[in-house]
Amino acid sequence: SRRRHTRYADRSRGLGDVYKRQVLSTSLSLIIIAAVGGIAVTLQAQFMGLMDKQIGTLESVFITYGGGGLLVGLAMLLIRGGNLSAWQGVPWYALTSGALGLVIVGSIGYGTSRLGLVTAMTVIIAAQFIAGAVIDHFGVLGADLRPLNLARISGVGLMLVGTWLVVR
Repeated sequence: SRRRHTRYADRSRGLGDVYKRQVLSTSLSLIIIAAVGGIAVTLQAQFMGLMDKQIGTLESVFITYGGGGLLVGLAMLLIRGGNLSAWQGVPWYALTSGALGLVIVGSIGYGTSRLGLVTAMTVIIAAQFIAGAVIDHFGVLGADLRPLNLARISGVGLMLVGTWLVVR
């Protein structure tokens, strides 16, 4: 009986279980990376709000982009340009991301210094969810088609109620 139990236990650790552990591990890693990014956005918003109050919006955007540009420039030098030469294969609209980044960074600094961190971030995140849902639903701008369903619509609705509670 002990032998049968051991064989059964060994069979249950098949490739499916290994795959499930790898997916869970990968998913957890991605969630942690996303959470770190979220914390970084919050810290950046606070710091930009402070700079915006003291030196102005354009100046805080310049410092933010200048510092980021310097760091990524050094990284590109270290990896000898990476795959930068393939930029011509990127859709034209994707190349507007730098200009959109200026809008993002400027609105974060401007909004945070005037609305406060929680209100500004709540409105920004709500707008991101709505825009993301529309882009996913229609599969535009290179996104995979992910149609809205009742659960997603309900989630966006709840988020809007939460946004209203924070902003009011």
